[in-house]
Amino acid sequence: MSQGANSAGQKVNPYAFAGVDTAAGDTAVELMKLSVRASHGPEVLGGVGGFAGLFDVSALKSYRRPLLASSTDGVGTKVAIASALNRHETIGQDLVGMVVDDIVVVGAKPLFMTDYIACGRLVPERIAKIVAGIAAACKATGTALVGGETAEHPGLMALDDYDLAGAAVGVVEADEMLGPDRVKTGDSVIALAASGFHSNGYSLVRHILAKRNLDYSDAVPEFTSLADVLMQPTRLYTREVLDVLDANPGRIHALSHVTGGGIAANLSRVLPSGAWVEVDRSTWSPADEFRVFSSWGGLTLNEVESTWNMGIGMIAVAERESTGSIIDAFKQLGLLAWQIGEVATTAHDLEGFETGSKGVEGGASRLVGAYPNR
Repeated sequence: MSQGANSAGQKVNPYAFAGVDTAAGDTAVELMKLSVRASHGPEVLGGVGGFAGLFDVSALKSYRRPLLASSTDGVGTKVAIASALNRHETIGQDLVGMVVDDIVVVGAKPLFMTDYIACGRLVPERIAKIVAGIAAACKATGTALVGGETAEHPGLMALDDYDLAGAAVGVVEADEMLGPDRVKTGDSVIALAASGFHSNGYSLVRHILAKRNLDYSDAVPEFTSLADVLMQPTRLYTREVLDVLDANPGRIHALSHVTGGGIAANLSRVLPSGAWVEVDRSTWSPADEFRVFSSWGGLTLNEVESTWNMGIGMIAVAERESTGSIIDAFKQLGLLAWQIGEVATTAHDLEGFETGSKGVEGGASRLVGAYPNR
């Protein structure tokens, strides 16, 4: 009997003895091909399954000084909820939201993205659903999904566990890049509404549910469907932000994606040193999920602000004179927007302010006032 065959002459894959099913991987690729291709434009060369994804960047020749912007992220412990509920269709949108909307913060147009999925056991249908969600969100944001990797890690991960991450690349003209250097005294701070928890703070969400002995699929009087609240996909901002930037050249000076750390910490990252903003809580009312979960956890809304987005997923810092027109432009695109503060640079006691995060020493920000009662 030759090596790699059994007594009947059938081929044997020694990898299977270690718990890795390469045939399942091939099946998963076949199942995801159509959804991945739907995200491709003429710039994508080659098909699915190559060693490397190819993207034609000839269009960048028309840029005066093109800068490539890159971002990488995952979706955190929200995957534990998706896995427990066996709902995998939208977790891919969460990934794209976390990755691609970070690129847009500097004013960049996304070009392409890749993904990585690690799992204890490769279930082709489940992987195909995850990737279909990634591809659909990529298409919605104008991003080509040019490649990815799915890896089985038996013995390292439980059989039904998985995790996913992604990376994306975009481009921005150097003299149009957004950032703290453009922010001025008197600029308006404009909030863009979130769709829920997005993909941040789920460790606290899961901790609160565990303390109350609640399963993710339990019926509770506070929500029509607790599972739907938990799996609400991350709002995608890319197309709306790029459309408003194109229609209002030079009027938006900075953007902040409100992810881990909350509103104040993320806003401070895009303010110049010496600038400060007081975000007025009275200008919006956090949705039920923030109120209910904070109450379940014995916490006040103010106490969870450093963990959850509180209903604001993106922030734009814009010239004061254009405040109304920019808010209207977002609303016309179906995205609720409102002013939450103003940039100041006068001498001020910064006690209680967030003054940067994730290695960025920027400006200062804090939330003030009280949320309206519901």
